[in-house]
Amino acid sequence: MFGLVFYTLISFIDINMKQSFFIFMVITLMLPQFVSAKRGKNSSQLTVISYNMRYGTAEDGVNAWEFRKPATIKMIKKHKPDILGVQEALDFQLAFILENCTNYEAVGVGRIDGKHDGEHASIMYNKKKIELLEWGNFWLSSTPEIPSIGWDAACTRTATWALLKDKKTMEKFYYVNTHLDHVGRVARKEGLNLILEKIQKINPDNFPLILTGDFNMEHTDSSIQKLNEKMIDARTSAKKTDSFGTFNGWGTRSSIIDYIYYKGFKMCTEYVTIREKYAGKTFISDHYPIKGVLKF
Repeated sequence: MFGLVFYTLISFIDINMKQSFFIFMVITLMLPQFVSAKRGKNSSQLTVISYNMRYGTAEDGVNAWEFRKPATIKMIKKHKPDILGVQEALDFQLAFILENCTNYEAVGVGRIDGKHDGEHASIMYNKKKIELLEWGNFWLSSTPEIPSIGWDAACTRTATWALLKDKKTMEKFYYVNTHLDHVGRVARKEGLNLILEKIQKINPDNFPLILTGDFNMEHTDSSIQKLNEKMIDARTSAKKTDSFGTFNGWGTRSSIIDYIYYKGFKMCTEYVTIREKYAGKTFISDHYPIKGVLKF
């Protein structure tokens, strides 16, 4: 009788040990996935778009702003950028976007007077996800603190910067947006040098950084090669990417002159030249918007 009880007890312990071992193995195998999922929840990514939207007073006939503006809104609402760096935007164009995309706010100045007059290189951000901490602007010239034309430029050029925070992860990062001159080669070179110099001064804590804009130069330019030594090109580094031209000239041209650069982020998971038709318009500007998805 004692032997039977002992055998039953040993069998019970053996079964429970096997069950415990099985449960232990299941937990061990599932733990990495659980941790990974938890990390995924706590990590975040940013969707950024750079968009030369063509200034709103240009006499472009069927491509005039009046006919394109619904398409711009549809593009923004489809791609839902967390941050949108625009070039050539006039006051009334920015106002139209903010009126129709109410999740967004914007910082930037008109390049002529530092207030409202002239084209803006503004930074628009989704206020539900992104918090603005600080911002500023400067002119691409030897007197960057005042409205001025630099070097051999044909136009007054500016850069806008913002210190932003992701409300979910509390990650801080800088965003810089610009539009380099379309005529002056020296102005493009020196303007980009000035931007890199300013970045070092405004970002002593070395937060992650994004630089977007219409650079008016192709990737073979020596200034772009120099930039490649300091920052990462989203187009060439993204896991999913394309190589379409960004300047379309209303269908007459195709060249890559618009860029998204970054540093301090883990990676760019996707780069897209946004070439879809919106609101019946084949071209929503003479430039295609470009999108990058960056992971902290």
